[in-house]
Amino acid sequence: MHKVAIITDSTSYLPKDLRNQYNIKMVPLNVIFENESYQEETELTVDDFYQQVREGGKLPKTSQPAVGLFADLYEKLAEEGYTDTIVITLSSEISGTYQSAETAKSMVDSINVDVFDSEISCMPQGFFVLEAAKMAEQGQAAKVILSRLKVIRAKGIPAYFMVDDLSHLHRGGRLNSAQFFVGNLLQVKPVLQFVDKKIVPFEKIRTRKKAIKRLFELIHDDVGKDETAQISVIHANREEEAKGYAEELRRDFPDAEVIITYFGPVIGTHLGEGSIGLTWIKE
Repeated sequence: MHKVAIITDSTSYLPKDLRNQYNIKMVPLNVIFENESYQEETELTVDDFYQQVREGGKLPKTSQPAVGLFADLYEKLAEEGYTDTIVITLSSEISGTYQSAETAKSMVDSINVDVFDSEISCMPQGFFVLEAAKMAEQGQAAKVILSRLKVIRAKGIPAYFMVDDLSHLHRGGRLNSAQFFVGNLLQVKPVLQFVDKKIVPFEKIRTRKKAIKRLFELIHDDVGKDETAQISVIHANREEEAKGYAEELRRDFPDAEVIITYFGPVIGTHLGEGSIGLTWIKE
């Protein structure tokens, strides 16, 4: 008899009530402000993170979870009677989290461990996690769940992120000083996407209003009004704004499930406060 546990890292940013509802385990990444290291989601809240960035003026560094955190969790799950666990991580191209989870496998032989590279992050990663958790709840075997995740990954999950504050891209080395200066002067709001496991530019759009409009155009081009889909509005400390977009999407797509999620500290370090994302998966 198999019993499958689902683990995600913190960058899926699944709301805690969803994690609890589907018994999803979470391993946090780290955010480092000078000499102080915090585990996001457990020791550092989203609100505290953005406040520290505003007050300190410096971007923190981020790091993957320690291998021991994964190994300890694997052992704990085995003691609880789980025969298998599936670990769904953010893209292996932007973090060493996948490798940490893989390395921990060799330290534990009391449970079967499969590590799945979502090749993406935030709520798109969360879609994989929720699908896996629902299947595990139904009693599906690990190999069946993994097969389904691979099908979803092969199809791809659309995800587009509008960056409001160019300073994070500049300080993170993604924009040089000239690009940063001109971008601010022209009110450029880059729209980014995931391609081949990496975050890459999609379009450069002038003004926030036009960039948001472009995000809506992209989802309308792909999802039919009567199609069943899961949609997420992702925000970086702009909850009220996100609620407005979610309501608009519920009117546009009455058969879709629309939820609001967020860019937490690790991803927020790279995108910056005020960023807005749209992602969806058709059923």
